[in-house]
Amino acid sequence: MGKNEEAVKNDMFGLGEKNVAFAKYFTGTSYLNGLVPSDDNIDISVANVNFEPGCRNNWHIHHNGYQILMCTAGEGWYQEEGKPAQLMKPGDVVTIHEGIKHWHGATKDSWFSHIAITKGTAEWFGPVTDEEYDKLGK
Repeated sequence: MGKNEEAVKNDMFGLGEKNVAFAKYFTGTSYLNGLVPSDDNIDISVANVNFEPGCRNNWHIHHNGYQILMCTAGEGWYQEEGKPAQLMKPGDVVTIHEGIKHWHGATKDSWFSHIAITKGTAEWFGPVTDEEYDKLGK
């Protein structure tokens, strides 16, 4: 159990199913609720991504596009390589340009929910180490 669990699980965009398809790119458990059907013939993915406390995705880069993250519940981190991590709270928005290596995920003690609007493909790298993550506090 962590703080903000009820807010994330009852988020207006839905918790979704366990994120099995991308689990190999995450440390911890995440949930994914696709908001735009893939058969709508658009080249943008819109999904509600939910993270249990301590869950985060691996370092990655978006090619041929971008990603926009909009925090809707809980607390999480966003970090670009070589820069300090930013704490995200409901209402915070991050724009990630093509080619920027980054990661995002929940704080240690809170659930985290964000809408991810993504164009292009992702290139995945290694996980955010426990040592890197533990330096962030919370």
